[in-house]
Amino acid sequence: MAGYIALVHKDEGTSYGVSFPDVPGCISAGDTFEEAVANGAEALAGHFAAMRADGEAIPAPRSFEALKHDAEFVEDSADAIVTMVSPKGAMAAAE
Repeated sequence: MAGYIALVHKDEGTSYGVSFPDVPGCISAGDTFEEAVANGAEALAGHFAAMRADGEAIPAPRSFEALKHDAEFVEDSADAIVTMVSPKGAMAAAE
């Protein structure tokens, strides 16, 4: 399965937060950047499992080039670290 672009935000005094522009409602966090990204991979897998159970289609990931033309992504990514995250474990093999 392809990876999904993730936005990692960190405000002073908070954990790192992770969101996925192509997977609304899928969020995660961690005390370190590495933990947040690892938790994001688990969150994607769990979110996709719930979507499959509900009979929903898994959203296709957009390329960074496509996302750069999305005004909401541009605004949300202005103060974020942009990285790629793939769903963890068996969910990745299921696609």
